[in-house]
Amino acid sequence: QVQLVESGGGLVQTGGSLRLSCAAAGGIFSTYAMGWFRQARGKEREFVATISASSRNADYADSVKGRFTISRDNARNTVYLQIDSLKPEDTAVYYCTAARTLHTDTVLRGKNAYDYWGQGTQVTVSS
Repeated sequence: QVQLVESGGGLVQTGGSLRLSCAAAGGIFSTYAMGWFRQARGKEREFVATISASSRNADYADSVKGRFTISRDNARNTVYLQIDSLKPEDTAVYYCTAARTLHTDTVLRGKNAYDYWGQGTQVTVSS
């Protein structure tokens, strides 16, 4: 069982930045692909970014490419999401997620591929 705890959310102005963190406990962090999803009020949860267990591969939703950066520190069992140039449409609850993978270079975009989810952290962008 893996426990995921997100932090770093908050209220920022348009154009601002945030760095979300997700600390993992349990399991072998270095074997999990990690992802970030978000869910705005009244909308479905959507893919934001994913990083492979090896850190060699990452993938992003088109809406965040060039503004968001996912990274991980396997020594600290932590995954990060650097969010720059925030827009009001980025307002959502952001969820960290982990997936067991057979290959350490695998990245995953589908929410059904993930095994564990955090409780989420709210990001609110004011215009």
